[in-house]
Amino acid sequence: MYKILIADDHPLFREAIHNVISDGFPGSEVMETADLDSALALTEEHDDLDLILLDLNMPGMHGLNGLINLRNEAPTIPVVIVSAEQDKQIVLQAITYGAVGFITKSSPRAQMTEAIEQILNGNVYLPSDIIRTQKNSPRRSHHEESSIPPELLQALTRKQLLVLERMTKGESNKQIAYNLDIAETTVKAHVSAILRKLNVHNRVQAILSAGDIDFAAYLRR
Repeated sequence: MYKILIADDHPLFREAIHNVISDGFPGSEVMETADLDSALALTEEHDDLDLILLDLNMPGMHGLNGLINLRNEAPTIPVVIVSAEQDKQIVLQAITYGAVGFITKSSPRAQMTEAIEQILNGNVYLPSDIIRTQKNSPRRSHHEESSIPPELLQALTRKQLLVLERMTKGESNKQIAYNLDIAETTVKAHVSAILRKLNVHNRVQAILSAGDIDFAAYLRR
């Protein structure tokens, strides 16, 4: 079914994520490695990998530098970060450097399965609890937060606000279409309009910049 590489130096966690893949995606081929060098070697041997699940803190990674190296060496293979790290800025940087998703190691099994499924279906996965992290965190000033000016939000229609709200919850276009009872093609059109109106380049930028918005206040207009 799928061919997936787990790159993590903790054997127990590799076993746990291997079980998640085996149960959620029967028939998939799973490979494992415990450091960046062997992960890079495996990507050379297996350029048909569907996904790499990458730990940020294993040997050879040096934080996000390892992600950059992997993306440079294997640009066509999707990489999702699986980490205990929960800082919003790290998540943002990981996506900026080419990761297609970020899964926290504390995620429940069902959430991990759903995240991997979304990514394998070509969507980006970001956990909503990280996107909507503590607004008043003492580690970040208001200047460090990405935020959307109110006038840009007011340019969105009610339906576009509803779609954006669902996007910040990590929902795929298919899930948004189901939850809002509209066609998936309509969702795609709304997403395109949202990106244009908010002056952002991609879905991830929209999600991260909208993470702290009080949607209820705008939807009451």
